[in-house]
Amino acid sequence: MTENRDSILDIWGPRTPYFGEWPERVDVRTTEEPDHWVQSACVLCSNGCGCDIGVKDGRMVGVRGRAVDRVNHGRLGPKGLHGWEANNSPDRLTTPLIRRNGQLVPATWDEAMGLLVAKSKELIEQHTSSSIGFYTSGQLFIEDYYTLGVLGKAGLGTPHMDGNTRLCTATAGAALKISFGTDGQAGSYADLDTTEAVLLVGHNMASQQTVLWTRILDRLAGPTPPRLVVIDPRRTFTAEQATVHLAPRAGTNVAVLNGLLRLLIENGHVDYDFIENHTVGFEELVKTVGKWTPERVEALTGVPAGQLQAAAQILGTCRTLVSTVLQGVYQSMQATAAAVQVNNINLLRGLIGSEGNAILQMNGQPTSQNTRECGADGDLPGFRNWDNPAHIDELARLWNVHPDKIPHWAPPTHAMQIWRYCETGSIKLLWIQATNPVVSMPELGRIRKILEQKGLLVVVQDAFLTETAQLADIVLPAALWGEKTGTFTNTDRTVHISHKAVEPPGQARADFDIFLDYARRMDFRDQDGAPLIKWDTPEEAFEAWKACSKGRPCDYSGLSYARLSAGSGIQWPCNEEHPNGAAHLYPDHQFNTHADYCESYGYDLVTGAETSPEAYKANDPNGRARLLAADYEVPHEQPDADFPLWFTTGRVVYHFHTRTKTGRARALQQAAPEAFVQLAAEDAARYGIAESDLVEVASRRGRATAPARIGGIEPGLVFMPFHYGAWGQAADAPARAANELTLTEWDPVSKQPHFKYAAVRIRKTNA
Repeated sequence: MTENRDSILDIWGPRTPYFGEWPERVDVRTTEEPDHWVQSACVLCSNGCGCDIGVKDGRMVGVRGRAVDRVNHGRLGPKGLHGWEANNSPDRLTTPLIRRNGQLVPATWDEAMGLLVAKSKELIEQHTSSSIGFYTSGQLFIEDYYTLGVLGKAGLGTPHMDGNTRLCTATAGAALKISFGTDGQAGSYADLDTTEAVLLVGHNMASQQTVLWTRILDRLAGPTPPRLVVIDPRRTFTAEQATVHLAPRAGTNVAVLNGLLRLLIENGHVDYDFIENHTVGFEELVKTVGKWTPERVEALTGVPAGQLQAAAQILGTCRTLVSTVLQGVYQSMQATAAAVQVNNINLLRGLIGSEGNAILQMNGQPTSQNTRECGADGDLPGFRNWDNPAHIDELARLWNVHPDKIPHWAPPTHAMQIWRYCETGSIKLLWIQATNPVVSMPELGRIRKILEQKGLLVVVQDAFLTETAQLADIVLPAALWGEKTGTFTNTDRTVHISHKAVEPPGQARADFDIFLDYARRMDFRDQDGAPLIKWDTPEEAFEAWKACSKGRPCDYSGLSYARLSAGSGIQWPCNEEHPNGAAHLYPDHQFNTHADYCESYGYDLVTGAETSPEAYKANDPNGRARLLAADYEVPHEQPDADFPLWFTTGRVVYHFHTRTKTGRARALQQAAPEAFVQLAAEDAARYGIAESDLVEVASRRGRATAPARIGGIEPGLVFMPFHYGAWGQAADAPARAANELTLTEWDPVSKQPHFKYAAVRIRKTNA
């Protein structure tokens, strides 16, 4: 046991070398001796580490890892060990607020909810329910999301529901649907315990999923270390451990991946039996990647031909392979096209559905998998297909509403379009939950203007008066993790339960209770006149979700609160066929691409145009994976004489998203108190910039200023972490938010914004 380990200085902890079975190590941090412990799981990245919350005299006083949990075997990272301090922060919201005479003032719950409901009913009568939009999170619980999904899709009947998962992991879902028919990760974290090779594409695991990276570090220190191929333009902690590190220019992921695919085919490192029997599209893939020779890849991307060949040799000769993908792909040019090419690497090798083989299209948030599963975003519950009438009928029977009540006459509205509708005035009420778009959205100047419009009623549901909440008309104080009960699912499909450990402060309420209150005040009814929402407690909501998921890929029907409280988290599908969960999807290499079962009929990777049901059925993959090819496209904004450098954004190890919680944990904030501008030494010398000098970065959309950090990045590229907004700054300080600079542009398929490239200029400043 590691008592109160200093995870700030020692991020990943001591090594426990192994092969095949990851040893236990319990990380603990307490500020006082707890009088009891309450089961939970960490919500400060997508890893989903099992933990217990230490409680004394009704207050949180610490956390410890759960040794029995399959995800982390007792380990916790710095965010997990410190982030809980935010619950005890003195600036928690404790009462509803309503804007009166330009100021947010305290109000009662009846006043706040009464105003929200009255405005909702007025807008529905005057403009239909399409005048109401929801922008939710990747940080609530299943019970919250499913309740929200039902009240939005079957109560209001609005198509305008999405979440900040659109900024984070929409591409993960899109790539999985395209290749395999439905969402859902094919493998497990445990595949890292035995795999021979790991491919990390745009994924700085060392900083973003610290406990998952600990798993790899322990393998590297063990008797049979895996070989690592890392694709990232920065020399991150992850890249430092790579066997081969490929550092491409911004926006060139598809070119690099096509070059790797060409080498696999050229070198004969493909499983032709698997391709013949279990895939479609191989011939077109061969044709598309054929022109991407190592020399052509080097000329376009800057990746040396020899390094590309070395990476292809690892990927082509390993007997098992885990491939992971995150924001360096999802938030860049051709996001879905690139993510699909990573799927293609494993498919060409036939390395899927068995021990040591996984494709982890990673999530960035702790519960973003549930946003996608439960229908609180632009998807339908249970990975159902909005364009399949039989799937709509299933939901209509389940909820006892007419099928026409459920929006399915067009694709669900994605978040970027929701904000555009707010901008143009067709959405007149925007309800934002547990997210801070005034820091996290692209082109922040535009976002502020949208929220400040007089014709838009802005409702913010949060635990703190964030930069976004300060612009709201109604603020609803919400309970945080540890102050409510619910379940959630991590990237590798492991479902955890988090029990209520302490009471929320003041009048703050659980998100679940707020949604129930709204549904009842709106008097949503089913076709028989009974209440639409038929559950009162989180456990009853979970049982309803189980019924909705039954028979679908994300089948929860074999789970229960009691089972989830008995020890470790459990993977879905968990049902009669898999009573203890399933480590791998597709072990028989039968994929979810059947026309009557798939979640999507597919897209054109260039235009985003959706494949019609008729076209898909005429070429039904019928259980085969799809090898969809994509050629390289030039990023739509390029450096020029006025803005000569590339710009990209990312994260640091000590903070999560917009620092709403981690910035209120003293040790985490002290470890990373300020944004920075990372430059190559060559660029710093050219502009006369030294370490820690203040640097102003400007794009066509805005400016941001922060101290310089020199080294560890390719020349011509400027990096800033996106966590830092106006909170904690002096009122007259220059803007430091990276998203002042980013583009209002998105991937044609996943609709995920492009945060990873823009054209900028820099200058040293004294501001």
